[in-house]
Formats: sequence, C-alpha cells, structure tokens
Amino acid sequence: MTTTLFIVCLVVITALAFDFTNGFHDSANAMATSVATGALAPKVAVGIAAVLNVVGATLSTEVAKTISSGIVEDSLVSPEMVFAGLAGAIMWNLVTWLFGLPSSSSHALFGGLIGAVVVKAGMSGVHLETILSKIILPALVAPVVAGVAAALATRLAYKINGRTTDKNTRGIFRHAQVVSASMVALAHGTSDGQKTMGIITLVLVAAGYQTAGTGPHVWVILAAGCAIGLGTYSGGWRIMRTMGKGLCDIESPQGFAAETSSTVAILASSHLGFALSTTHVCSGSILGCGLGRGTQVRWSTAGRMAIAWVVTLPCAAVVGALASLIAGLGLGGMAIDAALLLLGAGFILHQSRHHSIDSKNVNESSDVNVRKPGVAHVSEGAAA
Repeated sequence: MTTTLFIVCLVVITALAFDFTNGFHDSANAMATSVATGALAPKVAVGIAAVLNVVGATLSTEVAKTISSGIVEDSLVSPEMVFAGLAGAIMWNLVTWLFGLPSSSSHALFGGLIGAVVVKAGMSGVHLETILSKIILPALVAPVVAGVAAALATRLAYKINGRTTDKNTRGIFRHAQVVSASMVALAHGTSDGQKTMGIITLVLVAAGYQTAGTGPHVWVILAAGCAIGLGTYSGGWRIMRTMGKGLCDIESPQGFAAETSSTVAILASSHLGFALSTTHVCSGSILGCGLGRGTQVRWSTAGRMAIAWVVTLPCAAVVGALASLIAGLGLGGMAIDAALLLLGAGFILHQSRHHSIDSKNVNESSDVNVRKPGVAHVSEGAAA
C-alpha cells in the first residue's frame, strides 16, 4: 500500500467517524419533540430516525457536490488538510454534546475544513462567495423562516382546537407526529448525510483517485448513510433532552407544527444544494412553536445555544488550523493528530459518565446537563 493510499484510507475512516458523531449529535433534530410529547418511545424514535437517515442519504447528492467542489478549491487541497478539518469538527461535536448544546455539526465540519485549508493554502484555497451564499446566509435565514412557520402553524392548530386539547385531539396529533418526525429524519439524511459524502469525495479528488467535479461513488453514499444511521441509533440523549425539554414545554400540536416546518425548510435547502444546518432549523422551529402557543420560552437555554451557534465555525476552524499545521509534518504529524483526537475523545466520554443521560431519563425536565456535565446528579445507563 502506497503512502498516499494509506493516508486516504485514514481520512475516509475519520470522515465516517465524524459522520457517526453527526448522527448522535443530530438525532434530537428529528425526534426530540416526539419523545418529549410521548408520541414515540425513545428507543423506537431513534430506531426510526436511523433507518430514515440512511434512506434519506441515498436520495440526493446536491449538497455533497457543494462541499466537494464548492467550498474550497480542490486543486489546492490535500488529504492531510481534510483530515485536520475532520479532527476539528469531531472535537467540537464531542464538546458540545458533553454540554448538551445542539450546535451545528455542519458548521463544525465547514469550520474545521476552512481553517485547515486557509492555514496551508491561504485565502485562495476557499470560495468565500459560496460560503456566504450557501452556508452563512441560509444559517441566518432558515431558522427564522422555520420558526415563523412553526409559530403560525401552532397558532392555527390551537385556534381550531381551542387553547386546551382533549385526549382525543392529543391522540390525533401524536399519531401525526410519528409521520412528521419521520419526515424530519428523512430530510436530515438528505442534508447531513451528504456532507460526509462530499468530504470523502473531496479527498478522493485531492489524492487523484477521482475526477474533479464528479459526484460521490455508490460505496461512498452507502458508507456515509450507514455511519450517520448508526450514530443516530446511539441516541445522543444529552442534546435530545435540551431540545425536547430545555427550550419550552411542548404539547403534541406544537411538536407536529415544529416538525412539519423543519421538514419543509430542510428539503427545500437540500434540493437547492444549500449546506444548511438542520440543528439551526429544528431549534428555530421549536422556539417558534413555543412562541406560537404563548408558553414560556427558556431564554437562558436559548441564549447558550445561540452562543454555541456563533462560535462553532470559528472554534472548529482554529482547531482545524492547528491540526493542519501538525499534519503538515507528514505521517508522523497525522499520527500526533490522531493520538490527540483519541485522547480528547476519551476524556470527554469519561467526563460524560459523571452525569449520564439515556433513554430512561431523557424526558426529565432539568437542564442541568447543559450547565454542569462534570457533576454527578444522575447515573443511569450509557452516556450516549
């Protein structure tokens, strides 16, 4: 095996590891509201989401093409840069998961990749126009649009059924939520499932194993879809609690409104090739459904989320840049990066066991996991 092929294999494995973290980091996007309202049992919810994420990942490749040939100049990118960018994205995903913060896995990936490329190839290595039009602008607009749509849909639902819903009405909306939550999971696969495909395609092009401008191979599509599906099935319970119970109290009509609004926004962006953050969209929808019903929104939690949204891309870029400098030393540098990544991941997983959240306690209303991940309050089951 040549050195180049070995490096490419290492990057592909790391990309699939990122895809796994993307899955458990974002499983809350599809299922948090349905789990919070009792429409779906937690284990059933993540099982459905996992399958539909895999299916969704095979439906489109427009977002993958945006990432593989739109964000950075592929002629200036090396596999080492891609590896460094992935390292930055994985570390940011794990840190925000530890604190239960639903930050954007997509922006973590973009930030890590941009930082890694800029530090080695300069600003000529990134396409600023594409970043602004297909990443930054959708990040600002989509959550607002989804939130407004969810607020209006929630108001309409309660206007039709009255401010309080009886048992039969709640049952109807809970059944409807099974469909709407499934659609969010499918839409999530069409968006986030493609991002790792784009990264793997980018490294194959950079290494000369694929022609620039072509879409992902079938094996790349299947591998990325399975990785995000497995990550989704692992639960990501810490973030699911924040989104389901931390932002506002959600009833079934609100959950249906939020999920439907999120689905429309995500599918539309995927069709247009926008590398949208599904986390931003789903969080905006949940805030919108709380405002639409007039219930109390926990703005302190929303504020922490907003801070995480703002700093995700630059923080991941810094880590990606540092990892790129080290990876520039060659195989030895990549080995150092890999060792640091494993040590960091191990430390975070160890810390998470001090306050374990799983399918049994995910619906507890306390948001202490957002504030004090290192303090032992509840210790049940797996940390994921």
